[in-house]
Amino acid sequence: MSWVRIWVHIVFSTKNRMPFLKTRELRYKVFRHIKQNAEDKEIWLDCVNGYRDHAHCLIALGKEQTLGKVVQFIKGESSYWINENELTRHKFMWQDDYWAVSVSESHVSSLRKYIHNQEKHHKTKSFSKELREFTDKYGWKE
Repeated sequence: MSWVRIWVHIVFSTKNRMPFLKTRELRYKVFRHIKQNAEDKEIWLDCVNGYRDHAHCLIALGKEQTLGKVVQFIKGESSYWINENELTRHKFMWQDDYWAVSVSESHVSSLRKYIHNQEKHHKTKSFSKELREFTDKYGWKE
C-alpha cells in the first residue's frame, strides 16, 4: 500500500476579479458546496474559504490525482452549480488561471488559520495586494 500526502495551497479568482461573492451567506453556501462536492469525488479538500473575488483551498493530492484535474473539477463544477442555481445576477465564472504552491506539513496548521480568517484578513488587505505579495514571494510574474 502507498501512503501519499502532498499538501497544496490553491488560490483562484473570479473572472476579471469581479466581486461576485458579495455576501457572507453566499460565500458560505458556495464554499460549503465546493467542500461537499470535493468529498463526494474523493478529493481531499481540507479547507476552503475566500472573499468577494477569490477562493483559497488547501488540498492533499491523492496518488492518482493531478493538480490540474483537481483544480479544473473544483472550479468547473462550482461555476456550473452557481449558475444552475442562479446564485448571482450575472453569469458566474472563475478566472482561467490559478496559483498553487506546495505546503510543508509543519505549515498546514497556520495555513488553515489563514484560510479560515479570510474575511478578517481582507478588511485590511486587498486581494490585489495579497496577490502581489504572493507572486513576489514565489518569484512569479503576474
